[in-house]
Amino acid sequence: MVDIFSKREGPRLEDVKARRLLTQNAGTIRKLADQISNGGFSKMQADQARRREPPKPDGLIIHDLKARVTSDVAEPYVKVSLNNRVVLVDRSTGRQMQMLGEIRGSVLSKRFVLASSENGFFSPLDPEMQAALAHLDGVEITDAFSDRDLADRLEDVLVPRDE
Repeated sequence: MVDIFSKREGPRLEDVKARRLLTQNAGTIRKLADQISNGGFSKMQADQARRREPPKPDGLIIHDLKARVTSDVAEPYVKVSLNNRVVLVDRSTGRQMQMLGEIRGSVLSKRFVLASSENGFFSPLDPEMQAALAHLDGVEITDAFSDRDLADRLEDVLVPRDE
């Protein structure tokens, strides 16, 4: 003799009974849970319900943190960041257009290193830009020639001036 077990359609009878018992006694269960957790259960459910609500913009000040595009035409300038990276940036969007190199060295002696594969950069400048900026590769940064002076010299070469 062989017993054949097959899955029935719908939920099992004991699951239906358990669900009915829980829904009929939900108020009592909630009261017990609040007594045991010292009101934490109701507070947790209220917090979850509040998180599920969509935000209401009434009385809120909304800040759009994306850079405003003031022009469709790129307005490049050279920026030396706090971590000594020298980049070409679009003034209207604030986005980096090209990594030009970085200032390396210690407090006593700093020098500008052009973004080339020889200097260990993963994405080097294209050959034309390297040739145009080669005279600034290895320039010493001192009190007489600061990083702002370097940025000005790079801008003179890279950014066309309207005069």
